[in-house]
This record gives sequence, C-alpha cells and structure tokens, in this order.
Amino acid sequence: MQFFRKTVLGVMVVCTALQATAQVIQAPSAPTSAPATLPAGVPRPAQGQAPAGQVPGQSGNAPRGQQTGAGATQQGPRTQPGATGTTQQGTTQQGRGQTGTTPGQGTTQQGQQTATDANANKGVNATDDAALETSDDAQQKTELELLRERELAAQRRKLFGYQLFNDPANKSLFQPNLNIATPNGYVVGPNDQLNINIYGFSEASYLSTVNADGFIYIPRVGPIHISGLTIDQAKKRILDRLSKIYVGLKSGPYGPANTYMVVTLGDIRSIRVTVTGEAIRPGTYTVSSLSTALNVIYEAGGPNEIGSFRNVQVIRSNRVVATLDLYDLLITGIQRNDVRLQDNDNIRFSTFKSHVEINGATRRNNIFELLPNETMSRLLELAGGFSSNAYRARLKVTRFTSREMKVIDVVESDFPSFVLLDGDQVSVENVLVRYENQVGIQGAVFRPGIFSLDQNKTLKQLINSAEGLKGEAFTGRIQIVRTRDDMAIENISLNLNEILNGTKPDVELKREDQVIIPSRFEMAEFAEVGIIGEVITPIEATPYVANMTLEDLILRAGGLKESAAAAQVEVVRRKKDVDISSKSAQISEVYRFNVDRDLSLKPTDSRFMLMPYDLVHVRRSPNYQEQTFAHVDGEVVMPGQYPLITKDQRISDLVKMAGGLSPFAYVEGATLVRIIQLSEAEKQMREQAINELADDAPKAVVKAGTANQGAEQQIGISLRKIMDNPGSTEDMILQEGDILRIPKKLETVRVGGEVLLPTTAKFRRGSSFQDYISQAGGFTSRSARKRAYVVYANGSADRTRRFAFFNVYPRVEPGSEIIVPQSTKGELTPLQIIQSTTGIVGSVMGLITTVLAFKALSQ
Repeated sequence: MQFFRKTVLGVMVVCTALQATAQVIQAPSAPTSAPATLPAGVPRPAQGQAPAGQVPGQSGNAPRGQQTGAGATQQGPRTQPGATGTTQQGTTQQGRGQTGTTPGQGTTQQGQQTATDANANKGVNATDDAALETSDDAQQKTELELLRERELAAQRRKLFGYQLFNDPANKSLFQPNLNIATPNGYVVGPNDQLNINIYGFSEASYLSTVNADGFIYIPRVGPIHISGLTIDQAKKRILDRLSKIYVGLKSGPYGPANTYMVVTLGDIRSIRVTVTGEAIRPGTYTVSSLSTALNVIYEAGGPNEIGSFRNVQVIRSNRVVATLDLYDLLITGIQRNDVRLQDNDNIRFSTFKSHVEINGATRRNNIFELLPNETMSRLLELAGGFSSNAYRARLKVTRFTSREMKVIDVVESDFPSFVLLDGDQVSVENVLVRYENQVGIQGAVFRPGIFSLDQNKTLKQLINSAEGLKGEAFTGRIQIVRTRDDMAIENISLNLNEILNGTKPDVELKREDQVIIPSRFEMAEFAEVGIIGEVITPIEATPYVANMTLEDLILRAGGLKESAAAAQVEVVRRKKDVDISSKSAQISEVYRFNVDRDLSLKPTDSRFMLMPYDLVHVRRSPNYQEQTFAHVDGEVVMPGQYPLITKDQRISDLVKMAGGLSPFAYVEGATLVRIIQLSEAEKQMREQAINELADDAPKAVVKAGTANQGAEQQIGISLRKIMDNPGSTEDMILQEGDILRIPKKLETVRVGGEVLLPTTAKFRRGSSFQDYISQAGGFTSRSARKRAYVVYANGSADRTRRFAFFNVYPRVEPGSEIIVPQSTKGELTPLQIIQSTTGIVGSVMGLITTVLAFKALSQ
C-alpha cells in the first residue's frame, strides 16, 4: 500500500513538471511586449530582459540600423541620408544583457524551477499569486515612472529655451542647407565628391570621390592626397598636379595662363557626432558634413532639466574647440562659436551653475540660467523687461539659506549690483489700482469724466476743463466726495454760486476727489400726461412739455376716432394743496370741452394749457355702435345673416326678416345658439362659485363645466310660443352672433346610455318612454332608472320623477334623445335584497291596510 502511494505521488509530480515545461516552452511565441495577463506557471520577464531563447539587444527580424535594448526594439531619433551607422541614444544603452548568461534563458529556467517546486509543494495557485504580484509591482512601477516623467516635463517646460529645441512645429528649422556654395574653410574628407572642371585653351572635366585613405584619382595624374585639407588647400594641390599636364594653368616661359580650373563639391559625406552630458536625447548622430553644432544640438533636444544652456562645449581630438552660449541665439539671434562639425566631434552638455525663476509682471515668466556674478538687471533683460503694469520700485526675492528660507527686498537702484544665487525666486508685483493725480466731475457739465489734478488744482479750473456748466445746473448746493488719508469717505457741500461770484474763495482739490453738480431736472419729479378713450392711439403716459394744449395732446394720440364724442372731452386734474380743515371731499377737478375734429390751429381754439399729471378722457358717442348681425339656419324662407337694427330686436323679428317658417319646419326643435362672451374676471368668479358649492355638498360631486371664451352654447326656446305671441317673455332679445337653427320635421328617437342595445328608433305617436327602452333591449343591471332623462330637439331636457314607489318618465317627442345614466352603486348583496323586499312588502301592506280602513269607514 505504501509503495502504491509513492508511485502515485511520483506520477503526479512528473505530470505537473511536464505541464509547466510545456507552458514555458510556449513563451517565446508570445509578443515581445509582455501581455497584461500571463498563463499560470509562466513568470513575467523582468524589465530589460528578453523572452526565453532571445538575447537582449537583438531581434530575429530587426532590420539594419536598429538595435534592441531591454527586450524591446529601440530606434535613434533621426538618421541622415547616406548614413551607414545607427543613431544611438545614451539612455538606450543599458547594462543588462552584457553578462555571460543569457537573461532570457535564465529567467525561463528560474520560472520553470519555481513552477515545478510550487506545483509539487503548494499547487498551481501559488505560482498564479506570484505572477499577479509581479504584475502589480510592474504596474505600480510604471505609474511611478509616468508620474516622474510628468514632473520632469512640467519642469522642462518652465526652462527658458526648452520649447525652441523641442517644438514639433519647428522640426525642420535647424536642418543644414545642402544647396549652398562650397565654404572656403570646408575640410575635405573620405566620401566627399569633387567636381574638377578645366576650361579655356584646354577643356576637361573630372569627377572623383575621396577614398577611405584620403586620395582622389585623376587619369594621367594619379592619386592625390587631399583628406584633411580645406577646400582652398585642396584646389592648390590639385592645380599643382594638373599643371604638369595642362601647361596653360600657370604662367611660364611659354606665356601667361590661358587655362583655368574650378573645383566644387558634389555629394557631401556624412559624419558621426556624439552628444554627451545632460541632453534630452544623448547619443551618436549621423549628420551631414555641412552641419554645425546648433544642428546637432537641436537633434538632441537641447539641455535637459539640469543641463546648461550657457556652457555647451564642442570637443575635437580631446580639446575644446568652441563653447556655445545658447542664450545668445535665444536673446539676440547671434550664433557665436557655431562651428562646423567634423567627424567624431563631441558636443558635451554640462550641468547648470545657477537657475533663477521669475514670476509676475514681466514679459517672460520662466526659469533662467545665470552665470556667476550676473545681476538682477541681467535677469530682467532675459525676462524681456517689465510689463506695462509692473511695480518697478521694489522686487521680492525668495532665497534658500543653509537652514531655511528668507525674503529679500531689492530696490530699483540695486538692480545693477544685486547678484542672484541658485534657487532664487523673483516676484514682480503689479502697480496699485489707484491714481495718484486723478479727480473727477459728473453731473450738469458739458464734458463730465476724469481729469488730471496737475492741471486742475481748484474747483473752477476743473469746471472750465469740463467745458463749463449746463443751463440746468443747480449751483445752490454741490458736493465734493473726498477720500481721506485713512480711506474714509467724506462729503463736502458747497454753494457754487458764491464761489463763481467771488464771494467765497476757490476750493483746492485733492487726489481722487469727485465733484457732483446736480441738475434741476434730476431734482424734479418726472411729470407726465395721458389720454385715453376714443382716440386712435391712447397714451397712458407721455412726458409733460410746457405750453402743451389739449389739442396738442389729441394730435399726439393720432386724432379722434369716429366713435368719439367730441363735445364731451374731459380733462381730469389733481387737486393740490387741499385744505385739511375743509369738509369738501373733492380730490380732483374735471374740465369739459367741445373739441373741433379739425385740429388745425385756429383763433377759436380753447388754448387750454395742460398741467403735469392731467388725464384726458375722450368718451364714446351715445348710441354709437358698429353693425352687428344674427344668423338664421334651417327651415325658413330665406336663411342667412341679418342685421340687428334695434337694441330690442327679438327672435320673432328675425324669423319675419327671413320670410317666415317653411312648411317643413319643426318648430318644437328650434334652438338658439349663442357665443359665450365671458371676461377673465367672470370666469374666475364662476369657478369660485362652483368650488364653494362643491365644498358645501360633501355627499355629492359638483363638476365644473368648461366655459371657454368663444364657445357655442345652446339655449332651449319654444319657437311655437314665440311665434304665437311675439314680444312675450319667451321671445328673447337677440345678441350679436346669435344663430337661430330651425330643423326639419324629425321622425326618430335616439336611445343611449345604460341600455342593452343603444339604438335609434322611429318616432311613433303614442309610444311611451318604456316602449323606446324596450326597443333598445331594456335596462341593464347597472342602469340608474330613476335618473334617466330626455333631451329634446330644442336643447331643453326633462328628468324622471318619483311618485310613491313608481318612476314617472318624461314624455318623448320627435328628435328626442333618451339617456339612461350608469348607477354608481355596486351589486346588491342577498341581505340588502331581502331588506329592500321586506321594506317594499311592508309599504304595500300598509297601503292596503289604509285603503281597507277608508273603505270600512265609508260603509
């Protein structure tokens, strides 16, 4: 039994190891960048390590000119045309992968061993937890790196000059010009192509390229070594060698020179320049041999956050051949020491010596690099100078000491001598929002506004500068609002008349004084007049103008309407200065005038002068009314629209005007339709009354009918009684828009509501209410029989009445509509039915007993 257990355990260990090995072997087929989630048992490669079976810094399919470092393909920032090498960055050359053991293989073996041990001892879950831990650590590390990169990017953006070398929009601004004439100081080197042209007495042309040993080959002349020579020196050497073949190239015993030579550059070579130190993108760059130091500095992105803009060195053959101050280019545009580069030159960025930040009211708010002993004046020059609203008398400098921080006030006289230190922060404040020589004047002057105190030291001078006083100026009391030294506001009242007359001396003004000269119009209440009534354009309020007459105001209103009663024009005037002891209750005065409709100016005009707040009321002429009409439809001789001639015109008059009734007129079905004319106030009162009735009837529901403006409303009339007795109370007085509808003889009866089959039945004289209900199938179980009613053709209605225990139904006439409402009560229970039956039987027995008693007494 023990042997069997050991055998099973051994088989399980072997299977687990084979499974982990198979998963590890599949790892190289995954993408180069590790996925977010790896299979169980496969450890995530560490940063800078390649997958299993792959050497870091190499890629099986990587093209020439690229190198892979830290397990990922990395490419240099820029490769010039014709370059044979690869641009390398110092940041991409890591030390990983340089040991004798392949990191990828070591990682795979270690992961395999870990997976095997874990599966044998603790199971697959332990490996999964380890993989998740590695993933979380890598993710946390990535987040910290991103946060650090953001901080560095923000710090770099504040550096003055950083944007110039790292702006994508300026990508091609610092590329060398390859189409320029051959520079005299150009040093010839391998791969340079020379065009040699001979003209004059002899002509020839040679195209030769400098080989790796520095020679060019010319037929019949042989090799000429020109590498390391300037273009001028190379021309002299080639001329000396060619003059042996072409004698006319030099003056001699045979005569003056008659043949000439021109040497120019064809294709130029590429050189390799290394950028080291504190650059954004350090590394080796392949550039054109015409490139200068600034071209490569731009390719490298310029200095980083700790690199120096003021001390960039060009090192050639272990010797500093030039030192560049990039601020010369940024500030003045002068490119000092911008030497032309040679092969294997080194551009070195050293660290800065002093960084000073300036903020506030300057044209540039950046971090500037200062050289030793540079002062505040130099910093302000680099910052572009003060802005227009800067406070220049004193600057605040925040400086780090060995223990803490301190603030230094630098006055304007110390700017040329105050030396700034590394880490200083300069703050430039704005000027105060107040004026040192401002005075103001407002009110009744021709040119109110702000004036200078220097030219207007007194009140009279200020008034003269404001072009003098207006005619409505109130000079008896003016005000000067003064701001005292303690910032309190003080009011000074003056009599300007006395100052202008010389009775009192002129007043001396102070800064920020505000002189207020009121206007007489501002001191008077705004006066207006109005006209209402029968005018073309009623005016409720219009400004009062002196000498305005009654006719003038009517003219402003557009004149009188046709309906105006010109002989009854009223002017309502307020009563002023009423004696409080008077017992008269009069509060206004009314003046009546007969105004001529011709408003032209005549000697006979009333010339009644209006006063402020007068109200003119033009009344409507008595009995003036626009034409109104009533309409008659249906069975009359001449249906149509007829005018209302008199105010008491009635329905019978309208029928007579229409030629009387036709032989087919159904008089009992005539209806008068009237348009509802309710004002908003009447509608509100009607709704309020209905609501009060509803509140007083707790056992009933009161529904408010809609009475919309302009809706039609049927009025039940008895046309037969009207025609039989014209002028009686039945004969209603007509109103504008009334419609008299007289239908033909009707022969049907409509039955609707709670019946089994709502229908329309033929009218049969002598048929009762129950007969028509029977034709509709009878009542339903929910019919409210005692609430049934009939609507007649003329719009009137009649309800069912109760007599003792019986329902007395209304009569039915042609054109009527029988409506049976629905009962709101539920189904009766058996107990309710028994109680109701018992009550009915008791009532019947009581009635029978009473009848028998009367019969016995009569005998």
